[in-house]
Amino acid sequence: MAKPEPETLEALRRIPLLARVPAEKFSAERLGGLTNRNYKIEVASDRYVLRIPGDKTSDYINRKVEGHNARVAAEVGINAPVLFFDERDGLMLCRYLDGTVSMTPELFHQRPGAPARAALALRQIHRSGQKFEFRFELFNMIDEYLRVLAKLGTPLPEGYHDVVREAEAVRRALDRHPAAVTPCHCDPLSENFLDDGKRMWVVDWEYSGMNDPLWDLGDMSVEAGFAEEQDREMMEAYCEGRLSAAQQGRMVIYKAMCDLLWTLWGLIQFANKNPADDFWAYAMRRFERCKTLMGDTAFARHISAVEAAPA
Repeated sequence: MAKPEPETLEALRRIPLLARVPAEKFSAERLGGLTNRNYKIEVASDRYVLRIPGDKTSDYINRKVEGHNARVAAEVGINAPVLFFDERDGLMLCRYLDGTVSMTPELFHQRPGAPARAALALRQIHRSGQKFEFRFELFNMIDEYLRVLAKLGTPLPEGYHDVVREAEAVRRALDRHPAAVTPCHCDPLSENFLDDGKRMWVVDWEYSGMNDPLWDLGDMSVEAGFAEEQDREMMEAYCEGRLSAAQQGRMVIYKAMCDLLWTLWGLIQFANKNPADDFWAYAMRRFERCKTLMGDTAFARHISAVEAAPA
């Protein structure tokens, strides 16, 4: 680990817990992150994670909502303890979770039982009885992201609006039996799961809100690149072996819909010149995957299952 860079040290000075610690006492190690800059911070025997929010992220992330939801998730025991959160811009300090591994899609396939442990972690927050601020509304968020992109002057992939129109069948099916919304992560990237081999924690609650819990399962499957075997392990653990066609159908539907939504998120990153990835390619991959899944003959059967019965 190295000494903190000036920007990192400046951020640490904003946190009362660490504001008076001499600069030479800090060590910092850069961690992952697509839009934010995350650092493991060591001070003597204490270890923390510092999150410096990315430029312009507050244009589409409500930091007050995030702060509230992150603290609730920590109280439930699924998120790392939140020690500081600045609602003005999202600067955050959390306790570092020793003994955990930050997951990747590859690790989800390599570590035995990982899909089941992740599903149980999500179920813990879903069944907590707590309330998150913000209602995660898929089609409203698509409209909001389209407005952001129009303001930025960013072109959409050819045929995007056609696919949104096709997704009206999904909207009708979901509206036929509205889900009981619960606190949801809503952005379960593999890297947001921390695993110790026995249980998982889930971090980064920027997009969290009250939502259909099966969104989290479908999105997690997409992000980790689950095959049918991993999907089955995930869903059977979550549903305690009592998996209905409607539950399976909602999960699959959301696999397509999260790609439809996050395509636009990728385009916003591209427009904002985020250097963390090739976000134009990222958006195109997600859009193509969405179209492929929606074009599969089984997709219509999943829509019918959702229309036929509540999850």
